[in-house]
Amino acid sequence: MTETNDDRHPPAADLRLPTVLAALADPVRLVTVRVLAAVGESPCTQLHHAAELQISRSTFSHHQRILREAGILRERINGARRILSVRREDLDACFPGLMDAILNTPDAFLAAP
Repeated sequence: MTETNDDRHPPAADLRLPTVLAALADPVRLVTVRVLAAVGESPCTQLHHAAELQISRSTFSHHQRILREAGILRERINGARRILSVRREDLDACFPGLMDAILNTPDAFLAAP
């Protein structure tokens, strides 16, 4: 597992399944993680565009914070840009198969009935 020195990101040993699942239960956050995993590391603005989200930047920042605090995303600062990535290695080590299920589930099963 990859540990981080940044106190804004929980250490992998502190990740908890209920927190991760709660963060992923929101459709915007689920789409964000799926798109970010597909495109790889991405600046926030490009991710917002790639995910085709119809929400404000401040709302998108709120969702990013929840995902980061849950241990799903890693954020690094590069000048004035925030670069996001999925903490796939940490998540796979803590919750084997979870990310595969999230990323490989067909879109038809993600929509509300």
